[in-house]
Amino acid sequence: MSIAQKLQGKFSQDPSSKHPEQALKDFIAEDPNSVYTFDSERDSPKSELCREGKEKGRKCIEMQMYSTQLFQAMQNQGFFCALPMDPTRTHFECKRIPKN
Repeated sequence: MSIAQKLQGKFSQDPSSKHPEQALKDFIAEDPNSVYTFDSERDSPKSELCREGKEKGRKCIEMQMYSTQLFQAMQNQGFFCALPMDPTRTHFECKRIPKN
């Protein structure tokens, strides 16, 4: 195996180099029934996604997605996202929609 092949293999396994939608799927797959929250600065191309896990605790990752893209991607993963009831909070809360 050449050095280039080794380096390519190393970088392809790097989680930060994953396509954003795949990184999202992998993060959700770790604990799919948790509540997720996300927030970002206005017009920022990055959002912080956090999992409020019961057994695994809180874990956050930075997503290379605008909040509108992340909102749509979470819906595509079967989540309902909304602003919290507290008007002073600006993040979105996402809960998995139960399947019948």
